Amino acid sequence: MTASKKTTSKTAKSPAPATKPASAKPPARKKAPAPAPARTATVAPPSATPPPAVVPAAQVQAVAPAAAAAAAVAPIKAKPVVTTIAAQIDIGFGNELYLRGEGPGLSWDQGVKMECVAADLWQIALGESARGFTFKFLVNDLTWSVGPDYTLASGDSVTLTPEF
Repeated sequence: MTASKKTTSKTAKSPAPATKPASAKPPARKKAPAPAPARTATVAPPSATPPPAVVPAAQVQAVAPAAAAAAAVAPIKAKPVVTTIAAQIDIGFGNELYLRGEGPGLSWDQGVKMECVAADLWQIALGESARGFTFKFLVNDLTWSVGPDYTLASGDSVTLTPEF
């Protein structure tokens, strides 16, 4: 039989230290530090002046674009509410049609002249009102139309045929 020889070498390496086997997961990322807690205001005595506000630069940069975007949006203007009253009647050449009543711009004591927009069509536009209008037509602000008073809600338009 053959004897096996053991050989030892003086340059033999020692075994590597024990390590954990590498896993398939990527290494864990470090979490960002938590933001500093918001500063709380302290109540100063009435005679003392308050300290100036200190805003971190990071917050100023984040707020500035939002403020600029808000300033760029223009508000929508509300359209005025107009009440239009028209009368379809031929009152003869040289005569004028007036309106008297209750509501903004109207009075029972003195008439408001209507605009002649055609040979037999008179019109007036009245301003906004929280309540409706009650009115009557007059020729030359002297002769009243017959029948009951007319009523109209604010913002409506109507064309009437009064009788004299």
